[in-house]
Amino acid sequence: MHRLIAPLILLAALFLPDGARAAGCQPNIATRPSLLVPAAFIPAAAPDRGSVGLTFIGHASVLLESPQGVSAVTDLNDYFPPPFPPDIATMNHFHDTHYTNRPDPLIANVLRGWDTGNGPPHWDITVKDVRVRNIPTNVRNFFGGGGTEYNGNSIFIFEISDLCVAHLSHLQHTLTPEHLAAMGQIDVLLPMVDGAYSLSQYDIIEVIDQIKPKLIIPIHYFGPSQLDRFLARTSNRFPVKHVDDPHIVLSRATLPADTEILIMPAIKNDFFFAPPRN
Repeated sequence: MHRLIAPLILLAALFLPDGARAAGCQPNIATRPSLLVPAAFIPAAAPDRGSVGLTFIGHASVLLESPQGVSAVTDLNDYFPPPFPPDIATMNHFHDTHYTNRPDPLIANVLRGWDTGNGPPHWDITVKDVRVRNIPTNVRNFFGGGGTEYNGNSIFIFEISDLCVAHLSHLQHTLTPEHLAAMGQIDVLLPMVDGAYSLSQYDIIEVIDQIKPKLIIPIHYFGPSQLDRFLARTSNRFPVKHVDDPHIVLSRATLPADTEILIMPAIKNDFFFAPPRN
């Protein structure tokens, strides 16, 4: 079913934001030392110049922090709220662990990644040293009788400190050349690896091969068994590193020379018992 959706997104690709077509993240440097720098998670502390703070909140929510103190959270929802109101929040709406109907009013920029009735979402904003743009994709109309929901999801691209971070959210098909051209070169990829509600693990591995990031940080999995199956299917392809801290600091100079997988713990990883925010 996932592969059947892919040919249908050619029409959606025509509606990609003009800036996303023309722009792209800078190509990767050919050789980089393999180094990741864990750091204590201090929300008030901005990362050093040229770096990005990344915190795995839980499920599909990740907090990104820039040297100028700008914060962005992916797939804002009520189950895995961020530790403080970010400047930017992205959302997708396949189910309610990826969005909220009541975002904190202190969040200045709430970017909904689906067609809310006014056509495909077109986002390309810059807040100080952070640029965020989206690429619309399709999802299964799982709750609406089947078929395809066009422009029902967005890949969000975060450009911070000369790094390009891509959050796929609830991507449910492999990518077309139009999507890949709009993305540009991606340094850090946040793919969902559950293999059930989103893409099969074989298809998400194909997407990883399409994008060719330097660093893969798996998210969106229900328990260790799904993550273990993903790692078993990629063990002969990419080396795997583990960190014990849910917060790391990344920079262009510290990305690996060849693609690696980084496993991070989440601040909130007990999905089934995490109560919604009141």
